[in-house]
Amino acid sequence: MKSKKLWLIPGIFFLIACAVNLYGCLQNNLTVERYVKGALMPLLALTGICYLAPKKFDGKTAATLVLAQCLGWGGDSLLMGNGFAWFASGIGVFLLGHLCYIRIFSRTLKGLRPVVWILAVFVMAAILVSMVLAIGINGALLAPMLIYGAALLMITFCGLCGLCRRQAPSPAVWWMVFAGGLLFILSDGLIAMRTFGLAQFELRGFVIMSTYLVAQSLLCAAAVRLAIIQE
Repeated sequence: MKSKKLWLIPGIFFLIACAVNLYGCLQNNLTVERYVKGALMPLLALTGICYLAPKKFDGKTAATLVLAQCLGWGGDSLLMGNGFAWFASGIGVFLLGHLCYIRIFSRTLKGLRPVVWILAVFVMAAILVSMVLAIGINGALLAPMLIYGAALLMITFCGLCGLCRRQAPSPAVWWMVFAGGLLFILSDGLIAMRTFGLAQFELRGFVIMSTYLVAQSLLCAAAVRLAIIQE
C-alpha cells in the first residue's frame, strides 16, 4: 500500500471500534461498550497523523491535534469510573482538549470587530444560562460547567466565523468545525442531563456516543485539513 493510503489502516480499525462501542450501547452491555472505548481516540489520532505524514504540514497544529485526542482519551477513560470525582476529573480533562481545538480553530477570530464580540458574548451567555436552568445545574458544579459550556460554544463560534468570513482553506472545513461543536454540545448536554436525573430514554447511551464520535471525527478532520501546508 502506498504511503499516502496508510491512514486507511487505522481509519478502518477506528470505524470497527466505533461499531463495537455503539453495538454495546444499543445492547446496554457495558462490557462490550467499554471494551474498545479506550482505543477510540488513539485510533482517530493515528488516522490523522498517518494522513498528514506524507504531506507537508504544520507541526504545531498537528501536535495540538494529537494532544486534543490524547486528552479526549483521558476524558473517556475517567468518565468510565463511578462517582463525582471521576466525573469531575473527566470533564476537566475534556475541557483541556477543547482548549486545544480552540487554539487550532481560533484563526477565524482574528480581526473581529468589537460589536461582533459583544453580540457573540451576549448570545453565548444566553445559551449557557438557558442550559443551566433547563438542566438544573447548581452548587459546586455551576462555575466549572459554565466554563466547559463556554469552551464548546467557542469552538462552534470559530466554525461560524470561518463560514461567514469565507476563510481558507474551504467552507467545508468550517462546516465541519461548526457541526462538530454543535454535536459536542448535544452529546455533553445529554451527559449532564443524565447526571442530574434527566434524559432518561432508552437509546440515551447510543445517542451520546454516536454524536460524540461524529463530533470528534469532524473536528479531527478539520484540524488535519488546516495543518496541511499548501505548496
